[in-house]
Amino acid sequence: MTTTITVIGGPTALLELGGLRILTDPTFDPPGDHPVGPLTLTKTAGPALSSADVGRVDLVLLSHDQHPDNLDNLGREAMTAASLTLSTPAAAANTGVTPLRPWGHHDVGPVRVTAVPALHGPPGSEPIVGQVTGFVLTCAGSPTIYVSGDNASLEYVELIAGRFPAIDVALLFGGAARVPMLDERLTLNAAEMVIATRVLKARHVVPLHIEGWSHFTENRADVHTAFSEAGLSHLLVSPDPGRPVTLMSA
Repeated sequence: MTTTITVIGGPTALLELGGLRILTDPTFDPPGDHPVGPLTLTKTAGPALSSADVGRVDLVLLSHDQHPDNLDNLGREAMTAASLTLSTPAAAANTGVTPLRPWGHHDVGPVRVTAVPALHGPPGSEPIVGQVTGFVLTCAGSPTIYVSGDNASLEYVELIAGRFPAIDVALLFGGAARVPMLDERLTLNAAEMVIATRVLKARHVVPLHIEGWSHFTENRADVHTAFSEAGLSHLLVSPDPGRPVTLMSA
């Protein structure tokens, strides 16, 4: 069977799997500044589709709620309109969404959503950057999908690969994000995305979170170069935002 993926912009994509319409990290604001405590994050490009264009959403997979490059103002409206949102316990306390702890699962129709570990920066950074989660989606006869969220830990990728040895599609959040208060990468860089692909033995890789914000230090071209140099260009699925692409399971 198949899944259809439409990249919308930043970390946001629409997955059509098992009859469900699933949205990752909703960001629908136009370009502009977003204050975050002492920082200001600047959005440089709007989404390819509006939430109205997307239409019905059965499930939102929210990696975290505390940063506007993963949940902005119009994204919150889209999340509120969705039937169900799964996220971290911290996000649940803040927003009332349904919490999932690492390795916990929630069944939505034929799709099982398992929360998997993620770390939004170097070890020890969680008190600063907050909780974040990834997800693995499984559905009988359909591709197994990993949604990394803002994970920067290859060690966690290895743990996930140990539990899910057959990842058909990996949605890897990259961009090598940096902010002044933490002089460390907060998300994977392109070279680490290559390593994650090999660890997961992914058949297809959809890069997300690589364009649209000024604190991303790498972009789509960097990802394509890294995969080309590694001889893995054939695994990349990088459609123009707004254009659906259909992928099959093994």
